[in-house]
Amino acid sequence: MHLEKVTASDQAIKLEDKHGAHNYHPLPVVLSKGKGVHVWDVENKKYYDFLSAYSAVNQGHCHPKIVGAMHEQASTLALTSRAFHNDILGPYEKYVTEYFNFDKVLPMNTGAEAVETAIKIARKWAYEKKGVEEHQAQIIVCENNFHGRTTTVISFSNDENARKNFGPYTPGFIKIPYNDIDALKDALASNDNIAGFLVEPIQGEAGVYTPADDYMQKAKELCNANNVLFIADEIQTGIARTGALLAVCGKCSCQGHCEQQATYSKPDMLILGKALSGGNYPVSAVLADNEVMNVIKPGQHGSTFGGNPVAGAVAIAALEVVKDENLIQNARKLGDLFRSELNKYIEQSDLVSLVRGRGLLNAIVINDSEESTTAWDICMALRDNGLLAKPTHGNIIRFAPPLVMTEAELLDCVSIIVKTLKQFEK
Repeated sequence: MHLEKVTASDQAIKLEDKHGAHNYHPLPVVLSKGKGVHVWDVENKKYYDFLSAYSAVNQGHCHPKIVGAMHEQASTLALTSRAFHNDILGPYEKYVTEYFNFDKVLPMNTGAEAVETAIKIARKWAYEKKGVEEHQAQIIVCENNFHGRTTTVISFSNDENARKNFGPYTPGFIKIPYNDIDALKDALASNDNIAGFLVEPIQGEAGVYTPADDYMQKAKELCNANNVLFIADEIQTGIARTGALLAVCGKCSCQGHCEQQATYSKPDMLILGKALSGGNYPVSAVLADNEVMNVIKPGQHGSTFGGNPVAGAVAIAALEVVKDENLIQNARKLGDLFRSELNKYIEQSDLVSLVRGRGLLNAIVINDSEESTTAWDICMALRDNGLLAKPTHGNIIRFAPPLVMTEAELLDCVSIIVKTLKQFEK
């Protein structure tokens, strides 16, 4: 009798399945090592990482500068809580606020926490600065948004899988179509209780839906005109991913360098996470100027781990890597090359209808229904061919490699992707 060999990967997946909550549906690959743009599974097979932990690993896996900063700080002082000061928090706060041109930062740990923080700040600002009657503040959001899966966030989500049977839902949100400036104008004109407009400069989970080049600029101008906070969720799009320091800059005059942001596109609140740590340690942040941030007083918001010494040291190192290694410019150059090369294939393909994105945040749309398994099957074949990616919304595959990738590596990846896609052509 022939017995099928049980691999180390099979064993690891089975162990997770037995003892872990089933709240994810991962691609069946078990990773055990990462370096730069590559990861290895437990059988020591090497892959290109084309997801970068949803853009958390912009600086590449296990970047020695970031790991070194983490190790050094963790070996010295890891956590004090905010009951006491520590000697890293102040230098980190100074560094990150100057880096992004804001007065103040409120440090947190995860992206969802940072979004919740921004919502709280916006509501308090509306009551204390704008004069909105208490409990009446509303925040405008966009359809098909993804800002996390907390109870508050799912209250304004379109994702029924994340919403169903998790109510009652939190009130105070108005949904409008994304990339529709007239819808925003109408929502602002008809309601004096709007505290803020919370928006992703590119909707990543929605399939890397990239708005018109002037959408962010016009949205900011409308918010300014109506005394409403423009709140940019750059957890996935920020920190060089799109070929600019912040995607909210769009195609402004800074040409993606963004050491000095264009005035029109600077948000009133900026939400960061993921790549703020280079994928090494949970770090998130909300940045704002004094007029907004000073509404928060002691005891009104916080986190035991938020602003801890390890997080501060890691974030400084992660941001230094972005600047020192010119990752903004590399993402912009390689992103243009990636879309150009994929379009050469798409011109002759019936399988892929388009590639879209900005910088190294891109996606291809498969010419099939969202209910089909085609995109998943393609990702399985990509895995077999040495490249890891994941579908979103059924028929869309997101491609987001680490920003430390070289041109030669990118072209090798394009070759793998095209070869794999051709296997599915009819």
